[in-house]
Amino acid sequence: MSGAAELGPLGALVGDWTMEAGPPGGPPWPGAARTSFEWLEGRTWLIQRWTVEVPEAPDGIAIIGAGDDGRLRQHYFDSRGVHRVYEMQLDGTTWTLERDAPDPFPQRFRGTFGDGGSTISGRWEKREEGADWDTDFDLTYRRAR
Repeated sequence: MSGAAELGPLGALVGDWTMEAGPPGGPPWPGAARTSFEWLEGRTWLIQRWTVEVPEAPDGIAIIGAGDDGRLRQHYFDSRGVHRVYEMQLDGTTWTLERDAPDPFPQRFRGTFGDGGSTISGRWEKREEGADWDTDFDLTYRRAR
């Protein structure tokens, strides 16, 4: 069961956010995107839900909490039927998600909090077999409320 001590840093995510994504260094993709984070009753898990107005991008839900070992994990589910588990760290200035699974490829997200916690600027990266990490897309969260 998740302990309150391990989950404390997740409070920095609670609320509603807009998302802006685009190719590395390029203009944002068109269409609105939103995500929200809210505690499941009892503060045992953090629930993330997102919608994206780009047909190629999936909507989804994620469940975030601490495993028996105390480490944070995000269980990701999307409208394509994809399910992934990411190791997660959140320390108030940096948010990381990472999975080394080869199917279809390893992925990681690195985001930095700014503007007093009202923005998170980061990027998703992927790594094809035998290659270095490569930017998949840039992603910025802006607190809506």
